Amino acid sequence: MANFKQARGKDRFIIMRHDVEFSVDRAFALSKLELSMDFTSTYFFQWTNNAYNILSKRNMDMIQYMHERGHEIGLHFALNGLTDMELIRKKILQEIHVLSEMLGFEIMEFSIHRPSADVLREDIKLPGIINAYQDEYFTFAEKVTPETKLAVKYISDAQHRWNYGRPDRETLLGNDKVQILTHPYSWTKQGYDNLENFRTLIAERNKELLDTIDNECKHFATVRDLL
Repeated sequence: MANFKQARGKDRFIIMRHDVEFSVDRAFALSKLELSMDFTSTYFFQWTNNAYNILSKRNMDMIQYMHERGHEIGLHFALNGLTDMELIRKKILQEIHVLSEMLGFEIMEFSIHRPSADVLREDIKLPGIINAYQDEYFTFAEKVTPETKLAVKYISDAQHRWNYGRPDRETLLGNDKVQILTHPYSWTKQGYDNLENFRTLIAERNKELLDTIDNECKHFATVRDLL
């Protein structure tokens, strides 16, 4: 198992990557599980996501804890409708700079949220910055099927299912280079199906909102139990 920097220039690698969409808490829990199994991976956090505030004190504390214990932290860049490749490059650098300043350590990696085929074809490379989708770590091809042979085998759990194969022993040993992408919101100890997973995720986020209001508004306690 390697992170992106460790995999650079290697003939064989397995990279574990996590794109954090809706819950820093679930990413934090997964990171602690990985640490208990004596390995680290790379977590990419969104900057323009309405689902969580990456700069809240609580979330920054969790992210800094992960970083201090060896996990790599990167930017999960949302295109938000952008198609101009030069503007995309500029925005990525802007967001990396701000995130580095706020978190207190250097961000040197990014992944793109729901990348278009045009962005993947572009193979964006920035000086001193690692793109999880650059050709060293990801192979772009049109109309990929699970049987398509690629220089880098890419496996993703998007839509709460394994796409382009499973990260089983046969797949991992049968490919020299593998990148595995998971989304922490999809994973729980209970192994929920898609519906129950979203139900519990929404309940967790609702509680977080209630706790936040409770901490900010003294009079909320008088009505909280009625909601």
